[in-house]
Amino acid sequence: MGTCMQRLLGGTVVLLALLGGAGAAYLRSLDLASQPLADPGTVPGQLAMLQGERQQFRGRILAVVTSTAKSGEVAAGLELTELSRAYYTFIANGFEVEIASPMGGRPPVRMDDELIDVDYAFLNDADAQERLSNTLALAQVDPSRYSAVYFVGGKGPMFDFAGNPDVRRVAASIHDAGGVVGAVCHGPAALIDVTLASGQKLLAGRRVTGFTNEEELFLIRNAREVFPFLLEDVLTAQAGVFSKGPKYLDHTVVDGRLVTGQNPWSTWSVAEGMIRALGFEPVARESTREERAVAVLAAFHRDGATAAAAVRDGMGSVDKRLVLMHALLATMEGRLGEAYRLQQLAH
Repeated sequence: MGTCMQRLLGGTVVLLALLGGAGAAYLRSLDLASQPLADPGTVPGQLAMLQGERQQFRGRILAVVTSTAKSGEVAAGLELTELSRAYYTFIANGFEVEIASPMGGRPPVRMDDELIDVDYAFLNDADAQERLSNTLALAQVDPSRYSAVYFVGGKGPMFDFAGNPDVRRVAASIHDAGGVVGAVCHGPAALIDVTLASGQKLLAGRRVTGFTNEEELFLIRNAREVFPFLLEDVLTAQAGVFSKGPKYLDHTVVDGRLVTGQNPWSTWSVAEGMIRALGFEPVARESTREERAVAVLAAFHRDGATAAAAVRDGMGSVDKRLVLMHALLATMEGRLGEAYRLQQLAH
């Protein structure tokens, strides 16, 4: 999603430039340059969530990533932010994280979404990079070693998670043993046709979410042609309820020991939802500026502009660029009044 959203923001700048002096004045008033940028040199020891007294070892969580780099015209791979943010959430809460993929070895990694400190820390973490460069081959994974499995998104899972016998085996075995199954964005493709020891499908009667058709088709107009299926369609057919929130905002569904998130913005809440499903309260963590912007946008869609402004004013610095991206998205869809109100929120 990040690449498209960056283009949208670039389109906003071009549009304002075409408006001349008034557009330039408006752009200056947003003061986007004052927003602090993440430090590419961040290391794990600098992350607040890893400082202080560490939790005792609570078990292992298996993060499963795609092995598919490209399929046809789709640049696939795993989305780094959906791995890195969950990775450190699990570690901060006392879990060791191992990484597996269908083929093993180094998986294809994409960095489409804007990187923040925790993402750079992952890139600068020698141990994390060793695990990522040498992922376990799923066929060799013993599910009994893990308390939970987390299926990471990116477009690749649409091609090598669904229908993969080892993906199904790992998901079913961990759930059957009382463990937690989590997935974010396109990661819920792993849940399709998973059959439990009881003979019941994992998704039968469950509430789930995943990347929606609206989100997919906005970014890739011919998604129905380039993907083997649309995730929402299949999850709707197999689950009890497919739940969805506003596009490109955090929306996580917890149904017992099954935790699913709609899109990349749901990564933090999926990881912390999995910790709770494992029986623990997640360690305190300061929300990111992105998360605060998402909270403002969620309040806007739920309760209106006045309520959203109150949320914004009560939580400190938010990511103005993310709010502006949603304003432009509304403009592109003809919701001009909504776009104007979102622009005001960005101030």
